[in-house]
Parts: sequence; structure tokens; C-alpha cells
Amino acid sequence: MDKPRAAPRGYRTSDFDYNLPQEQIAQDPLADRSASRLLVLDRAAGTTRHLHFRDLPTLIPPGDLLVLNTSRVIPARLRGKREGGQDAEFLVVRVLADGTWLAMAHPGGKLKPGRRVAFGDDSALEIVEVLGGGLRRVRFVGALDAQATLAKYGEVPLPPYIRRPPNRDDRERYQTVYATHDGSVAAPTAGLHFTTELLAQIHERRILVTALDLHVGPGTFKPVQTDNLDDHTMHPEAYEISAGAASGISYNRGKVWAVGTTVLRALESAVGSDGRVRAGAAETSLFIRPPYDFKVVNHLITNFHLPRSTLLMLVCAFGGYERVMAVYEEAVKEGYRFYSYGDAMVIS
Repeated sequence: MDKPRAAPRGYRTSDFDYNLPQEQIAQDPLADRSASRLLVLDRAAGTTRHLHFRDLPTLIPPGDLLVLNTSRVIPARLRGKREGGQDAEFLVVRVLADGTWLAMAHPGGKLKPGRRVAFGDDSALEIVEVLGGGLRRVRFVGALDAQATLAKYGEVPLPPYIRRPPNRDDRERYQTVYATHDGSVAAPTAGLHFTTELLAQIHERRILVTALDLHVGPGTFKPVQTDNLDDHTMHPEAYEISAGAASGISYNRGKVWAVGTTVLRALESAVGSDGRVRAGAAETSLFIRPPYDFKVVNHLITNFHLPRSTLLMLVCAFGGYERVMAVYEEAVKEGYRFYSYGDAMVIS
């Protein structure tokens, strides 16, 4: 590993920048999920190894606990026509208690309360309220309800750095093989590398597995637009941890492997002062960046994240700013594929 970048005295958004050639931003998934490359960072030794994701079971000791996020991506992007015939686009985030939905809209300035956007002849969205942070409260109107509208007109919400329209394969590949509960508008991407065969090998090696749900929303991918990290606000995201999962994670303290930043945020949000994870449903707006004292997670499996993003800041908090930024430079030099459909890393 190259000599680590010196840590700044006080972290700013600009400290989490790095250079990435456009051709290393993965545009399509590999045919074999587990064929992705895997960069392994040993924090204690300060060393790196270059493996493949299919090697993951050999890195986890038997008896350690792997925690998955079983949230399922919904076809959350809707493209329709405003009343004057102009194009409009929504990213629906989640349903609210009163039956309306939280959504992001474009063009934002044109979509005021009372305006409608139609999808075909049988469904439309009506703007109910303009909220802060680029969000709106909307309601589905017409013959189709929300689920039917998303099923008929919704698209896989691929991130903007994938410079192509979604295709039929994305409905399956931009989804983990263990996704169960609808609710995310972006995939928990660290889980995209698992196959049913790899999970079987993990069980055969007597590695424990449990799961939770964190429904990925704008809080995960909202850009940091201020250089002072204290001025950035995370959108809340809903999560749920069963009693069995909470008990198992608490019992296996010291041996917890989080599959993705979403699992890590949920667990660090749910931990009590006694170090035990609380069961139940809640929301988190936790913004993890250096320095941070991790209370639950001991090992992290994650993809490579965008410069200046809250996800990269979280990874730097977990792996150490100098080490992680050096690892990112190494991954670029080694030709790793980046972002959602890219390669992965393990921090142990």
C-alpha cells in the first residue's frame, strides 16, 4: 500500500476527494456476481490483499456473524407529463402515515402544490406540499394505486453515474439475491456480489448469518454541498431489526461483519448505552464521519464510493482516513471497477 495521505486537522468535504477515470465507473454488472474483485484492508497490519469476492468465506472465521440488509429496491423512478405536456420525473422515496408519499421531483421549480403529472391514462401524481431538501409530499390519483402505478410505469432507479437507461436485466441485477422487503430506492450495493452458492458456502463454514432492513433513501446518496461537515443534514431512513437479530448481534459482540454501510448505520443507530442492539422499527439520520467510536460493527464489507460522499466519509471513519484514502488510490491504480456495479472491499 502506498504511503498514507496525511490526515487533516479538521475534516472538510474537500478532504474526501480523489481522482477517478471515467472508464473505471462500472456501467454494467458482471455476469457472475461473485467474480467481482475484492480488496482486503487489514487495519492492524496496514496491509492490503487483492482477491475476488468468491474468496470472502475464507476471510470470515467460523462462528463470526454476517449481517445482511434484506431491503428490496422498488421501481421508484416515474416519468410522466405535466398538464401542459412537458416532461417531469419523480423518484418516490417512501409512503407516509397518511397514505401520501415522499418524493423527489424534476423540474422542481415547476411542480407546485396542486399540479399533476400523468403516467398514461390511468394514473397520476398530485403535488400536496413542497418540503425542504428537494423533497415533496405527493399523492397517487387515478385508477391505479401506488403499487400498481410503480409496477406498470416505474423504472429501476439506477444512479446517474450509470450513463444508460435501465434494461430488463437491471430489475434482477440491481437487487440482492436475498432481497425480501420492498422499500429501497437504491440498492444496498455491498450485497450485490453474493450468490446463492456463496451463501451456501458461508453456511457450510459455520459462519452465522442474520439480517435487518434499512430502506435506502435520499439520506444515503444526497450530495454533501457544504464544505463544513457540520452543516450537512442527512434525510431520515427507516430501518427495522427483529428481536432475534438484535439478540444474536448483541450476543456475538466482537465478531460482527456488516454487509454494507446501510447495515452499519442501522446497527450503530440501534445500539444502547449498554452496548446491546435494540430491536424494533425506527428511523436514522446518523451521519458517520471521522472521528467516530464504533460500538457494534467489527468488520465492514462495502463497495467503492463517490468522492465527497457521506458513504466515503463513513468508510474513512471505520478504516481510518489515511488508510482508506490510500486504499482508494491503490484501487484506482489497480484498475478496480467503482460504484454500484463495481468491485468491493473488506475492512477487517
